Parts: sequence; C-alpha cells; structure tokens
Amino acid sequence: MRTLLITGPGGNGRTTVAAATALAAARAGARVLLLGTDRTDTLGTVLGTPVTAAPAEVLPGLTARRVDAGEDFRADLAALQDRAAPALDLLGASRLDPEEFGPLPGAEELAVLRALRDAALPDVYDLLVVDLPPAERALALFALPEDLRRGMRRLLPPERQAARALRPVLGRLAGVPMPADWLYATAARWDTGLAAVEAVLADRDTAVRLVAEPGPAGADAVRTAGLGLALRGLRTDVLVAGRVLPESVDDSWLAGPAAQQRKTLDEWRQTYDVRPVAHLGRDPRGPDDLTALAVPGAPAAPGVKAGPATAGWPVTDRLADEGVLVWHIPLPGARREELDLIRHGDALAVTAGPFRRTVPLPSALRRCTVDGAALREGELRIRFRPDPRLWPRTP
Repeated sequence: MRTLLITGPGGNGRTTVAAATALAAARAGARVLLLGTDRTDTLGTVLGTPVTAAPAEVLPGLTARRVDAGEDFRADLAALQDRAAPALDLLGASRLDPEEFGPLPGAEELAVLRALRDAALPDVYDLLVVDLPPAERALALFALPEDLRRGMRRLLPPERQAARALRPVLGRLAGVPMPADWLYATAARWDTGLAAVEAVLADRDTAVRLVAEPGPAGADAVRTAGLGLALRGLRTDVLVAGRVLPESVDDSWLAGPAAQQRKTLDEWRQTYDVRPVAHLGRDPRGPDDLTALAVPGAPAAPGVKAGPATAGWPVTDRLADEGVLVWHIPLPGARREELDLIRHGDALAVTAGPFRRTVPLPSALRRCTVDGAALREGELRIRFRPDPRLWPRTP
C-alpha cells in the first residue's frame, strides 16, 4: 500500500489538500483511507460530512476516520491497571476510572503513531492519505519512534535481562531489586510497535507531501520543514503551492501579492517539484470544491517507483588520495551557523537548525576519528580519518 503523509505550515490548507488528494485517488479507482489527526473534525468540515473515530465510507471508494487520542488513552489506562492488578491489590490501591481522565501530554502523539501503524498494516486499501499536524509537530512526531527506541534500549538493554531463576540471587548480590519481567516485556512490546512505525516511514512507497502558500512566511516555513525532513531521511514527492493568485490580476491591490507569490514559486522550483493550486476565491467545502482544486495525483502505484526510497547518507572512500572517508549527509537549505556535530561513542548527534538527530555511525567510521566537516551545495560532508589503534593493518 502507498502512504502519503501531508503536512505544512499551520493554516496553509494541508487538510484541504489531503482531502482533495484522497478524493481524486478514490475517483480514479483506488481504495483510499483518509486519516485525520486534528483534535477537531477539520476533515469533516472540508468533506461536508462528519468524520469520526470509526472508519466509514464518506464517498464512493473513500473511507475516512479520525484519531481519538482520548479513547486510546482510556483503553491504555485500563489495560495498564489490568496488568498491574497484583501489585495494586497488594498495596490496597483502588482502581482509577479511565472516564475520569483526559489524555496526558504525549498521549496524542502516541495515538497518531499507533493509528499510522495500524492503518498501514492491513492489505485493505491501495492508498493511505494522512492529514498530519502542522509541520513543526509532524517533524517531532517523525522523530519520536527512533528517540523512544534508543532511550528504552539504553535504560533496559534486552541483553541484560537475567534468566528468571537467577534474578533473586542477582538481586541479593547487587543489593537492589532487579527489574521485573513485566518491565522488559512492556519494553519489548513498545519496541516492536515503534519499529513498525519506523518501517512505515522508511518504506519506498511512503512519501511526504508539503503544502504551503507561496510568500515570505511560506518560504521560511518550507525551508525549515525541508531541513527537518532531510535530517530524518524522509522523501518529499511534491510541494503543493496553495491559494495561488492568477497570473494577470486586474485589481492593483492584488498585484503586489501575486508578484510576491511568483517570486517564491520560482525559488521553490529550484529545489522542489512544485504544483500550484489556484485560489478559488472562497474556502473549499464539499466534493465539488475539492475537485475544482485539481490537486496533483497520488504517488505511483506499488511496483512503479517514481522516486528513490528514503534519502541515503553515502560514505565515499578517499583513503588512497586524502587518507579519509567522507560521510555525505544531504541537508538542503541548511546554514553553516545552524549546524553542530557531537560524537557519542559509535553515534553522531547532528543538529541542523531547530532539529537534532542521533544516528549510529556506519561500521567503517566507528574505527575512525572525526577530521573535520564542511557544508557544500546543500550537503554536509564529514571527514573521518582511520584511527591507527583500531584500523586493520595491511601487509
């Protein structure tokens, strides 16, 4: 199944474009699931029919549903209390009523990740269109699975889980209680679920579609979003420029904004496949307005690869000429003063603007020391020199 993740600056029409894209694909004969992530029913407003947490066919071939973080949180709280029932009974603690609580901070993000994983697993639909939160929140969402998995592996390394028969002995020797089996089981279950989300994001049939209104604010937002996506290694298929004014504007008051839009579109075309969507003169509502937008089609069908998989970070061998290996990290739109690198053992923490990612070093680079870095043509090139103490000697 193809997965199309749609995001962009807040208030720039990403929900409208998501709905129009899903509708166009459904009318072309695809089985489409449209997943909304907003707290309010913005998808229902655009489609002209309510969208709830239960999947429902809102138009022929188009099924829509909305993530309900509150319901997911209540179900998780009830399940947690069931698993912890022996300990709660031992302490004499009373059960919490899940209906008394709303979702805690972070529950909404986890609910979106779970919905993305669950929607991408069954072979029921041809296309999954996800109306993600605004770009800043969406990029934080993309980082969450990798960061959580790394943190859990550091706190509860699976290889350190002692055999059940040895746990009492080790506990007496260490003088502290050993982590319970259920804690490792919970960590393993979370790791499996987060790995499934990472697999969806890294799949060749997954693409990110940016939506923005051309202009100074939109240009800044797209540059920042593109930088964050590049750091995550995610592929952008097209940039949808929404609410584009006509080329010839009779109203002198609109001539300035139209010229400003044309300038931004020319700049975007140097980096992205830009698809302008005309301004209808009103807020689109209902299937007819969505069709009139004439949004670009969905990515190519599975087996017809229109673009590369997630962006690679290749290592080039310059040992013979310069005595170094060079790691190439594509970061279009990056600025030298916004970059920072910190090595932590066999991992490298890369900061680009407001984003940060810690990635494991390729095996060859783990036996090297960092020899310098430079930003060239939208690419961060990090030089690694072999460490004589670790590099294998040649006869």
